[in-house]
Amino acid sequence: MTQVDTAPGTRRRVRPPGGADRVFRGGIRAAGLVVLAIMVTVGGFLLANGTKALSTAGWDFFTTEAWQPDSGNFGIAAVLVGTLLIASVALCVAFPLALCVSLYISEYATRGKRFWIGLVDLMAAIPSVVYGLFGAVYLQWHTLDVPRWIGVHLGWIPVFKVDGFEPDDPLGTNTVFASSTFYAGFVVGFMVMPIMCSVMREAFSQAPQGEREGAYALGATRWGMIRSVVLPFGRSGMIGGTMLGLGRALGETIAVYMIIAPVFAIQPHVLQSGANSVSALIAQQWGAASPFGLSALMAAGLALFALTLVVNFGASAVIARSRSGQGSDA
Repeated sequence: MTQVDTAPGTRRRVRPPGGADRVFRGGIRAAGLVVLAIMVTVGGFLLANGTKALSTAGWDFFTTEAWQPDSGNFGIAAVLVGTLLIASVALCVAFPLALCVSLYISEYATRGKRFWIGLVDLMAAIPSVVYGLFGAVYLQWHTLDVPRWIGVHLGWIPVFKVDGFEPDDPLGTNTVFASSTFYAGFVVGFMVMPIMCSVMREAFSQAPQGEREGAYALGATRWGMIRSVVLPFGRSGMIGGTMLGLGRALGETIAVYMIIAPVFAIQPHVLQSGANSVSALIAQQWGAASPFGLSALMAAGLALFALTLVVNFGASAVIARSRSGQGSDA
């Protein structure tokens, strides 16, 4: 128990915490420093091993689409664009699913249903290779009518355009839609959705009960209460969960590698066959790479490492400006 000095004529002073508190504080500080040291070590390792390739390519490393390191013509322009497109598709799939599931669990489901629907968190424990098998063997070959429908009705939008596809061609085939950014992002979206859902659900469940009851007392419906109390209160959780999912989507390797048909050209059409990402490039080239090729792959990994750091630091800044609860209306 904390002791308090009560000498006459002096203010009450709480003595410093005991040994157990100091040990705990030292332990968590050491854990934080270890995590920081690991991050710096990984970055330093990638930088040390990728310096040779970076010094050879210079700024062309970020503008060249081809990947032929042994001939001196290599860069990450194509795979970096592909990484961002796949992650964007994944977020378009995962965010609405995670938001709706988390709101249903925290606000609508009964106690029994919460347990069973809460098992969606276990989807995060499924290995990525299983998602890759599902997407490569089943999903993309049984749902080709979906991207075809999008291409027919929304093909006038550049991102949904498919080169060489003619809807009225009787000899046309749907295989032009397979192995695309769309399917890679779709599968990655399923993979990151449980993480996003878990973070959002925890944020929504912390909304103050008093504000909830106050909204009902003012005549709000359940959706009105959610819109004015729960969603503003859980804003930082929504942002944090989304950025956490984005970080996972940017670095996903095996599932993307199993689905896409790799191309080394900027491919902005998400429905069209052919795509690539930085992580999939590393998986494709690692086994047969020369020593200089390995240095180039290290440089590509360094670029991906820096990208994820920028995304997460940006998310931290956004979250710091939108703490849960500051925007609730009730």
